Amino acid sequence: MTTYNTLWILVLTIAANTGWAYGGGASGGAKACDKPKFTDFAPAENAEVAAGSAIAFTASKNTYPNTIKVSVKEQPVNIKTEKKNDGTFAVTGKLPEAVKSTYARITIAADAQSNCKGVGGWLVKVKE
Repeated sequence: MTTYNTLWILVLTIAANTGWAYGGGASGGAKACDKPKFTDFAPAENAEVAAGSAIAFTASKNTYPNTIKVSVKEQPVNIKTEKKNDGTFAVTGKLPEAVKSTYARITIAADAQSNCKGVGGWLVKVKE
C-alpha cells in the first residue's frame, strides 16, 4: 500500500511541476496588460463650458486610434484623431448640443496594442 501511495505522490508532483513550467501567472512570463492612457484634457476637469464646446485629449502611443470611442451622457461624440510627432494621438470632438445645464462626464474607451482595454475621462459642467 505504501508503494501505491508513493507512486501517486510522485505522479502528482510531476504533474504540478509541469503545470508551473507553462507560466502560472504574471511572474511566470506572461506579458502584463499595458492599457491605453488618456491625458491633456481640454477643457480642464470641472471647467464650466457651453453646450457644443470643443473637447480634446491625448491618447498614448499604444492605443489603436480606430478603437477610440467617446461619449457624453451615453451620447456618442464624433471625433477626429491625428498622430503627433511623439507617437501619441491628438483626439478632438465637440460636446453634444443636447447636453445642457448639467455636469457631464466625458467617457473614453479604447483598445491597446497589448489587447487590453482602457477607459478614462473627465467631468465638466455644461451651462445653459
